[in-house]
Amino acid sequence: MALPEASDMPVERAGGHDIVAEDGPRRALWSRDFALFFVARALARLGDTILPVALAAGLLQYGYGVGAVGLAMAASAASFAGLVIFGGVIADRFSTRKLMIGADLVRLVTQSLCAVLFFTDHVVLWQICAIGAVNGVAGAVFQPGVASTVPRLAADVQGANGAIRIAESAAQLAGPALAGLLVAFSSAGGVFAAHAATYALSALCLLSLRLPSAAPGTHSRGGSFKADLAEGWREFRSRTWLWGVIVIWCVYMISIWGPTVPLVATEVIQQHGPRAYGLVNSALGAGTVIGGLIALRLRPRRMLRAGSFALFAFACFPASVGAGLGVAAMSAGAVIAGAGMSLWGVMWATSVQTQVAPDVLNRIHAYDVAGSLAMMPVGQALAGPAASALGADHVLLVAGVMTLVVSTSLLLVPAIRNLVRVDAPAPRPRTTGAIPEPAGRKNR
Repeated sequence: MALPEASDMPVERAGGHDIVAEDGPRRALWSRDFALFFVARALARLGDTILPVALAAGLLQYGYGVGAVGLAMAASAASFAGLVIFGGVIADRFSTRKLMIGADLVRLVTQSLCAVLFFTDHVVLWQICAIGAVNGVAGAVFQPGVASTVPRLAADVQGANGAIRIAESAAQLAGPALAGLLVAFSSAGGVFAAHAATYALSALCLLSLRLPSAAPGTHSRGGSFKADLAEGWREFRSRTWLWGVIVIWCVYMISIWGPTVPLVATEVIQQHGPRAYGLVNSALGAGTVIGGLIALRLRPRRMLRAGSFALFAFACFPASVGAGLGVAAMSAGAVIAGAGMSLWGVMWATSVQTQVAPDVLNRIHAYDVAGSLAMMPVGQALAGPAASALGADHVLLVAGVMTLVVSTSLLLVPAIRNLVRVDAPAPRPRTTGAIPEPAGRKNR
């Protein structure tokens, strides 16, 4: 088939240069295929939110303690965090759609097996942990492909990320309530069966999806696995804005998110009861929906700068709890914090998906996920000793202050605050001869 001339291809402006999208016209945001992917992501998030309820209710029912619940959850998290980088290499070498379908089918089998164990009253901790570890491996294979799928399905990458964030936030709000109903009217086995069903439906959506062909040379098949892994690392460290955010985010996870999650739960439940905690948590989820809606409309030229300013809002969440405010004030703070965090998340995901070349995007996304999550367990582990030494309320107030420090740090890095948006994932200049990079990709 004859290729179109450059003059026939869609042109965008980036940093003052005319650039042309190499893969030609793209589909509108709400195409049939993006809708299928949208539903698949919502179902995956729904499953993620009902799983902790299933594990807690099931293991406690069979005489295991809180430590066993944490161990079962850690088995999945550890295998995911340890292998997601390798999953990025695999995703850049093979079909991401097939890998995601395969990962969903693996988790369909494992969660069905969990349901059988609970239905038959044959619950052994090491078996549950082993199943969790397999789930983590499947997640490590699945997750890297998400980043490269979004720009292949939608021309409006930021709008797509905003819509997906709204779906995931809504699922996060509905998941615990659904799991509670299933536990009350069925059993923990019923929750695991429902969790398995979310993977079956997700796989069905992905199977029905018609994913546009990747650009020639996108899949890295020529080199060895080790060489591809090394190339991904070189690409990652060559972008100052990318690794700069991850380094700062490690501080965020240790000093803010890691301690905030357990200490907010402890403080709110002890002071106001579990219903108040549910309300505050729901308010945080509602805020993330609002942030996603804002991201559908707000189109800043420097996305990470806008996201960094939005991140200041997250300070309202730990600070309002640490200050001992009432439930209404804490809920308002949670809404503001959720909106800011959600807006940052959309700006960050869109920047990665549009600034990084498609042939290394899955590997870059894997480094992003691994780096973002690496320090969260450290922050969670330090939460208890810090609360014992300083008091939980003071630790939460420090977390609020550190949110301001982290947001300011992001803005102080020129490569982060000056990164110019690029809406085409694989642009090229309309020139002959030497082809410079688009302005948005020069910020390294």
